[in-house]
Formats: sequence, C-alpha cells, structure tokens
Amino acid sequence: MMMHPALSMSGKKKGKTKFKNAAEAQRARELASDWKDLQKKWGVEQDEQKRRRAMRAETLQYSLTAPVGRATTHLPSRNTGEAGTVTYKPSPQYTGTKMIGVSQMPKSNAVPVFNSDHIVDIARMRR
Repeated sequence: MMMHPALSMSGKKKGKTKFKNAAEAQRARELASDWKDLQKKWGVEQDEQKRRRAMRAETLQYSLTAPVGRATTHLPSRNTGEAGTVTYKPSPQYTGTKMIGVSQMPKSNAVPVFNSDHIVDIARMRR
C-alpha cells in the first residue's frame, strides 16, 4: 500500500546537510560550536545529562499502604437508635391564611397570591 511521504514511520531523523561551498560549511560548523559553548555556559548540557540519567533509571514502584498509626481495620457504623431504614422528614406545607392561592406568571414560575388585586395584576401583565 502506498502512503504519502509525510506519513513516514522512521521518525524525524535528518540526513546529512549539504552546503553550497566550503565557506558555508565552515560557517555552519562555527555556529554549531558557538551554540554548544552557549549551552555549556548556561548549564543546559548538565540539565540534558540529568534528564538522560533520569530516563535510564528504573521506574519507581509505589505501594498503597496506610500510614503508621492508622491500623484500624474496621469502623463500626454509628447506631442512632433508628430501627431499619431512616425516614424522610415531611415536606413543608403552607398552613397560614394570608395566601389565597398560586398564580402562574407569563414565562415564569408559580407566584404566591395574597389578595385579589395581585391576581388581576398578574393576569394583565404583558411584555
């Protein structure tokens, strides 16, 4: 199966660089040596050595264990005196006499109504 050259599986290895003349080749060598000297000056080479050493080291093995002093194997559930499953508290209900009903506003939720004037106002409400 033919594939596009950009889909190379061999990595990003660059080939040998060709120069137009000897002067350009000399200039490229000088630039490369200057670059290496600059990296040495700023300690980049040491960082690279540390990275390589870390990559060669064997991987760390972690084991999940309880810290010292935490050797409790079982914590019993707290007994609150309830027998069986716990019941839910009853839903709150309005037991007063001030509210006379619930009205629905346009494009809104339910609104409590406390007198008949509010009902008329809500019914006449427009955009």
